[in-house]
Amino acid sequence: MGHNFSALAALYKNTLLNNVLPFWETHSLDWEQGGYFTCLNREGQVYDTDKFIWLQNRQVWTFSMLCNQLENRENWLKIASNGAKFLAKHGRDAEGNWYFALTCTGQPLVQPYNIFSDCFAAMAFSQYALASGEEWAKDVAMQAYNNVLRRKDNPKGKYTKTYPGTRPMKALAVPMILANLTLEMAWLLPEETLESVLAATVEEVMTDFLDQERGLMYENVTPDGSHIDCFDGRLINPGHGIEAMWFIMDIANRKNDSKTINQAVDVVLNILNVAWDDEYGGLYYFMDADGHPPQQLEWDQKLWWVHLETLVALAMGYRLTGRGECWEWYQKMHDYSWTHFADSEYGEWFGYLNRRGEVLLNLKGGKWKGCFHVPRAMYLCWQQFEMLRVLNDY
Repeated sequence: MGHNFSALAALYKNTLLNNVLPFWETHSLDWEQGGYFTCLNREGQVYDTDKFIWLQNRQVWTFSMLCNQLENRENWLKIASNGAKFLAKHGRDAEGNWYFALTCTGQPLVQPYNIFSDCFAAMAFSQYALASGEEWAKDVAMQAYNNVLRRKDNPKGKYTKTYPGTRPMKALAVPMILANLTLEMAWLLPEETLESVLAATVEEVMTDFLDQERGLMYENVTPDGSHIDCFDGRLINPGHGIEAMWFIMDIANRKNDSKTINQAVDVVLNILNVAWDDEYGGLYYFMDADGHPPQQLEWDQKLWWVHLETLVALAMGYRLTGRGECWEWYQKMHDYSWTHFADSEYGEWFGYLNRRGEVLLNLKGGKWKGCFHVPRAMYLCWQQFEMLRVLNDY
């Protein structure tokens, strides 16, 4: 593949604009009720009409972000608006907490047990407010963001299954998403909120969740950052750790903090060395830090988002540091991902492969896969390679 940055930039750009977005534009729009259908089979036909708040908000985010970053296309804004208006009307309970799932007409189906519904709402409405200039959308974004800040130390609140006090733990997902979300909302937040939340989240991720000796990200640690010897305490989620590291690079890059950038790259490389399947290629979904059987039975599946977030992290890591290992790993991940996940016949990417890399579920969208990781990664990789191309020509 060599260092052909312009060919890579073109690949990601064309795939985003002429393959991935048209798939969702054609198949996912519910113009009648508002919002989107995300349960799409290989060809794009709808097989379930429930609306999952994560995925609804993520699609609003995707089309709004593209309006803000690329061009404010009328059809993109219309698509974003179709979701934003539906969600503003039906998405929250009386206290302003975001539900997890709705019926296709917008009746609540699953309680607001999940703080990530609020996170993605804040992300979505922040970008939508920017793209549309609608004042009300800013209010929705800020309300959701303040919800996240309020709930972050007890994310499931009354819906938690764990017994209080026996084994207190905190999850990487919370500071990680808060870091990315805060950067997304930078234009709406007071400077001191922005800087203090970013600093605190980076500190927490790189101190409490990063195991200094192993150089790996743990999913769950005690409140003071130590390990507990149990299933949750030994859990490694390679894709999550890698995605968190490009969030960290993104934040550190604002301050030209090359030390933190290199530390994040080190973690990505450490995770890859542990999580790459030497026999069949690709990255494991879950691992046990001590090599015990993981509790997740799907631990050896190969998932679309894990590989896409890794492509982003490696492209970004290479652009920011020029380190050779990033490029070697990028090529290896590129070859695996593009040959296994991309669907040359019907467009978009498969989500779920078995360990051997065969398609396990041929859906293009479901309860957890929507219009988010594929387009976001296509956009971000395009941008990284475009910057590398310019640097290279220069």
